[in-house]
Amino acid sequence: MWLLPLVAAVCALSACAKDGAPPRFNISDKPVDRDARGASYAAVIKRVTPSVVSIYSTRTLRVRPFWHDFFNDPLFRRFFGEEFPRPDGRSRTFKQQGLGSGVIVTDDGYILTARHVIADADKDGVEVALADGKTKYSARVIGSDAQTDVAVLKIEAKGLTPITLADSDKLEVGDVVLAVGNPFGVGQSVTMGIISALGRDVRGRILGSEGYEDFIQTDAPINPGNSGGALVDVEGRLIGINQSIVSGSFANAGVGFAIPINLARSVMTQLITKGKVARGYLGVVIQPVTPDLAREFNLPDESGALVGDVQPDTPAEKAGIKTGDVIVEFNGRKVNDSRHLRLLVAQTPPGSKATLKVLRDGKPKTLSLTLGTLPDELSGGSSDTQSNLSETQKADALEGVELADLDARLRRQYDIPATVRGAVVTSVAEDSPAAEAGLREGDVIQEINRQPVRNADEAIALSRKAEGDRILLRVWSSGDGAGGSRWLVLKRPKSS
Repeated sequence: MWLLPLVAAVCALSACAKDGAPPRFNISDKPVDRDARGASYAAVIKRVTPSVVSIYSTRTLRVRPFWHDFFNDPLFRRFFGEEFPRPDGRSRTFKQQGLGSGVIVTDDGYILTARHVIADADKDGVEVALADGKTKYSARVIGSDAQTDVAVLKIEAKGLTPITLADSDKLEVGDVVLAVGNPFGVGQSVTMGIISALGRDVRGRILGSEGYEDFIQTDAPINPGNSGGALVDVEGRLIGINQSIVSGSFANAGVGFAIPINLARSVMTQLITKGKVARGYLGVVIQPVTPDLAREFNLPDESGALVGDVQPDTPAEKAGIKTGDVIVEFNGRKVNDSRHLRLLVAQTPPGSKATLKVLRDGKPKTLSLTLGTLPDELSGGSSDTQSNLSETQKADALEGVELADLDARLRRQYDIPATVRGAVVTSVAEDSPAAEAGLREGDVIQEINRQPVRNADEAIALSRKAEGDRILLRVWSSGDGAGGSRWLVLKRPKSS
């Protein structure tokens, strides 16, 4: 066992010796010395740059050209050349080149980068160039994860210079950071800025609705070619993998994003040791707490994740989580919102013990459970969405909403499981309060003001009986295909 001096970073003498073994990183988990001052970062950059590489990817595309007799004109071919597709209708292939950056994290050649840098590359189409720009290696793609945009490469080399990894949970807004990569292919470059925000979630606009967005935002200039490169602190430790920018011109506009290294390291370890990423699983359908929902549930603020549904035979059901609970802490960490909870659970290994703090009817309650494994995403089947509004009834308080009893035909039409009970929404007026609240055709109203709904008549009766200017609905919705329940607050029109 190595003797670790108290003032030194946690460090491994060598990285994993073979594929499948856990990678051994250089890790320093102490906070950055925020009192340090200096006129130059040259010494830091000298330590970092040997660990940052350029990544070149090649993708073969096959196209079948559009053709018109005009293109047979000899004058046309005189100007555009014989390389222009011939009129024989055969497919043509061409090579598409990509450029990005990566970071060496073990001395035997494991490299972290962004998945989109090498996505769809040919099998032997990834090449890595070291910082000197001359030494190049063919790289294997060990694995990648679309939901975090992390990829792991391996080159057959020894004695490389791995970067030291920091603890990205200890970052603070305002910390000075440096971005290292190969922007626009001009060669290795370094830019400087600060951390502009932490835990940045751009609502799926970068990684999609199924992605896990927890970005570090920085104003350190990041440009095309920097993707996959290093974002480091002033001590030269890796805090993030540069991922994307927000810009109308595809060039730096002072809003760049990086994947936190704690998240990237967790994904990398699983890709190397297991060949895939396994994520923790609670078994709840959750949603953000809006101001209206906070008022209805007597919550002190809008933090936490509101439970709209609990899936049967899941860790959540076994632990006693109920619909209407608001999860405010997970393993001692405050839950900011529903997407934050989803991220915290996903980053926790399956089989781990977890403690949750919930607010139930405004009162705190602590629950313990063992996380399951997030199942493969279920694809929703297509259904006939043509409405048949016969035998429907108008709900006076639910202005603009038409309801019907659930029967076999409507279950097939809207793909509603047999276990769901309530009144199905067959039409919603576009300008109605219900549409503004998020109620949609095919939704099933299960509860009104915490009272169960068994059919359309009960829904109408409960909505008429409800007092006040707001109605709390629990609604089952197919969503993107998986299906689940959520809460909506519907504001009554003044005339009702």
